[in-house]
Amino acid sequence: MKLHRQYLRLHATYGGGAESSTTLEELGRLLDCTPRNATNIVREMSRCGWISWEASRGRGKRSILHFLAQPEEIAAQAMMAAMNRKDMTQAIGDLRDYRSASLHEHLQGWLLSYFGHHAEIRSDRRYDTFRLPIRQPLRTVDPLYMNLLAESFVASNVFDGLVRRTARREEIAPGIAHAWDVDAGRTRWTFHLRKEVLFHHGKVLTADDVVYTFERLIRSTRRTLYGHIYKGIASVRALDANTVRFTLEEPNELFLPFLCTSRAAIVPKDLNQLGSLRFGQAPLGTGPFKVTEMNESICVLEAFSAHFLGRAHLDRVEVVHVPWEAVASGAAKKSHGEGDAMEARATGTSTVASPGNANEGGGGAGSETLSPFHVIHSPSSAESGWSHIHSDTTVRKFVTCNTKKAGPLSDPAERKRLFASIGKKTKGASASTGDSVFLQLATITPYRAEAAALAAKLAGHGYDCRVVSVPPEEFKGDVRLASDLILFSSLRDQDEQLRLYDLYLTIAEHVDAHTRIDIETALRRIDKEADPAIRSFELSKVEQLLIKERQLYILSEKPLPTAYLPSVRGVTFNSQGWVNLRTIWFPPKDADLEDE
Repeated sequence: MKLHRQYLRLHATYGGGAESSTTLEELGRLLDCTPRNATNIVREMSRCGWISWEASRGRGKRSILHFLAQPEEIAAQAMMAAMNRKDMTQAIGDLRDYRSASLHEHLQGWLLSYFGHHAEIRSDRRYDTFRLPIRQPLRTVDPLYMNLLAESFVASNVFDGLVRRTARREEIAPGIAHAWDVDAGRTRWTFHLRKEVLFHHGKVLTADDVVYTFERLIRSTRRTLYGHIYKGIASVRALDANTVRFTLEEPNELFLPFLCTSRAAIVPKDLNQLGSLRFGQAPLGTGPFKVTEMNESICVLEAFSAHFLGRAHLDRVEVVHVPWEAVASGAAKKSHGEGDAMEARATGTSTVASPGNANEGGGGAGSETLSPFHVIHSPSSAESGWSHIHSDTTVRKFVTCNTKKAGPLSDPAERKRLFASIGKKTKGASASTGDSVFLQLATITPYRAEAAALAAKLAGHGYDCRVVSVPPEEFKGDVRLASDLILFSSLRDQDEQLRLYDLYLTIAEHVDAHTRIDIETALRRIDKEADPAIRSFELSKVEQLLIKERQLYILSEKPLPTAYLPSVRGVTFNSQGWVNLRTIWFPPKDADLEDE
């Protein structure tokens, strides 16, 4: 790998012509080594057939260097070697200094051959492996501590909840619980658990594990997504080994939808024996896949044969961290999709839309650039016979004003001018007279680039914005309340009502008292409403109120990219618009059938 990097550095410096003259001393300075080591490097590159070296002896004499190998080929070899070692960070770091459109195009074929579906014969049976790239390292899949959508995606395949979403909107199906009851007052929920549900370490799940899971959530001091729901649980207790009863402080019709989310996934009560940190990277769930390896470079999932809904068709899934962010020029111009809350996962001859560099509570990364693994560039370029499937998930980006803070945006006229400036397509002179208006613009770390772009645009309209970004887990804290303008996003999926409720509850904390009362009054009506259609209507009225009061400005709303899946069968989506790994499968190729 080091020799590949040294070749790319040589070529970047001397590769402009058919030949170059140099000395071993110059090569040593370039490669940060002694002339003796430079001699060994030249000898090894010559042995590999990458260069030819015509040595000239004597002081002041210059040798002739010829390049025989294309840098794209050397870079691809280095990439593949790193892939085989699961060392993507090193691979991308080594190649980052050599960027070209031709290199990225050359790597497409290599990436297609590595990521996606692979089948091999082991002991007379087919073994199916599926590899997915993600941009950010997975730090934890503990349901309590995860923050990224990619972490939630993995957790949804490692853990199960009491209930689950189906492909039909608003439909909730049995999960670990095969049935449930609720009393007339809608505060006492009783769940009847399946028998003999196994955790990955072989322990049988009981009602005590369910009690532990939710008491752990209730005791936590973390401010997490949907915290307002589980903090409203007055008690949870085991009636027997297979029956659990929740008592809510007051009726909440969002309680059952909440139980479908990864946050409410069931963990074993002996988790404390592992410790939360270790459990986050060596989790034990009941899901269709178990984690066999997890670090910042890779997460390996293997099928859990004893899953209560049936074994997954895939045998192994490798989720690989690929930290290559700057591939905008080649891929983004050709791509039809948006890089915000997903990455298009190469799947051999197909792609699957899945979560990428995004936080769990909102949409995606601030960058509009695409992953280099977004290999299907447009619908028109797809081969005939490709399937066209998609989820109904969209990503909405917005800014909201902190009108609780004493500052310029407490003035409705100033908010009107601000939003008008955001809506203008080009920069212009400030509409106001006098000095610039100083604002603090808060966002989370993945959105920093987009916040900076918004600040630059507003600078042309008389606003001097200071951008402050924090990790997602800190965003609901003091930095938001100390800022004037807040940039964020929301994933609009089957959990949209939960997300909007949580969002509006958060916005209520940083608006003026009058607007806060209006929001909280509406939310109290919403969580008591049993009809999902009416809840949706009431949530839309909150949005209209915020827009009318110029507390909310929607920057964009875009669908997650369409996935083209010519060879994948059994494709279903979970509530967040991701492909369910448990149900997908790949039929054998025609050539494989002929060989048999």
